[in-house]
Amino acid sequence: MPDDNTIGPFEGRRRYPGISSRAYEHPADRTALVAMRRLSGFDTILKQMSGMVSERAIRLAFLAGSVRAGEQQFHRLHEMARESAYILDLPQVPELYVTQDPQPNAMAIGMDKPFIVITSGLVELLDDDEMRTVVGHETGHILSGHAVYRTMLLILTRLATVVSGIPLGSLGVQAIITALQEWFRKSELSCDRAGLLVGQDPEVSMRALMKVAGGSQLHEMSTDAFLEQAAEYEGAGDLRDSVLKLMNLLGRSHPYPVVRVAELRKWADGDDYARILAGEYPRREDDANASVRAEAKASANAYRESMRTTTDPLFGLLRDLADGAADAGGKLRDKFAGRRDEPGATTTTNGSGEGA
Repeated sequence: MPDDNTIGPFEGRRRYPGISSRAYEHPADRTALVAMRRLSGFDTILKQMSGMVSERAIRLAFLAGSVRAGEQQFHRLHEMARESAYILDLPQVPELYVTQDPQPNAMAIGMDKPFIVITSGLVELLDDDEMRTVVGHETGHILSGHAVYRTMLLILTRLATVVSGIPLGSLGVQAIITALQEWFRKSELSCDRAGLLVGQDPEVSMRALMKVAGGSQLHEMSTDAFLEQAAEYEGAGDLRDSVLKLMNLLGRSHPYPVVRVAELRKWADGDDYARILAGEYPRREDDANASVRAEAKASANAYRESMRTTTDPLFGLLRDLADGAADAGGKLRDKFAGRRDEPGATTTTNGSGEGA
């Protein structure tokens, strides 16, 4: 049996040698990460600061108060961590701790040497296949470097509170916090995809999210019906419901389970997932050359496509207003262009006789 530093092969599952986290990241998440990776040196300083203070304390707390998975403790979870690291080609297997907490939850903690924490409530809730997608999800957070960059943004946000005493300064701070929470939610969608790449069964990934929402009585639930809930949630009600949905999201770091299942289903059915399975994906060695402008464009296109296909009343109204404005602008442009083409029409010129 190989040790934690030399991951052995796991038969029957695809592996993605050298895969970049850009392969599975949501466009909005990917744009932020690519941009921050270009801030050379800052993440290194941040890691060192964190390592001297908080990360050591947190690691010691879990080492003292939780159970570390290994050959003799939670062996199945230990193997899942090794398998996830092998499939996503991490250079080192992250440590995994199980902590006593009835609330189903999992997290990736740390910057210098990230580790995974899973609550006893989640261990009791999920079967092995479902748990594999959770461990893959948290491994995705580690590969993406979310802990480093989330901490970076949190520090920047805290520094921004200095301006809160300035008139309208608090509005700017709130805007930063709101944008930060939106990125957090998109990073969770990213790592749902990483979990699917490890588990390699969309039905299992969706089932795990459904059980987090509704509990262990799987025989009382249906993935198809849960997806119908997601469709109803997106298009439900009128403009009042749309505003309430936005208000309900304030302060949340995770999207709602029905949204996560619907987004995962869409990605699993799309071309990106198929290409990754076929071995066509961006490599880690090219991360330094990734274009911030190209990723920003991809993010804008993703939001535009989401706006185009949404059934939400509020966003549908905004889309229609935008389309109406564009149509009116086009008609106005055509009208004036037609006048310039009429016989006897004149063109304003500058001093050289050229059109202004």
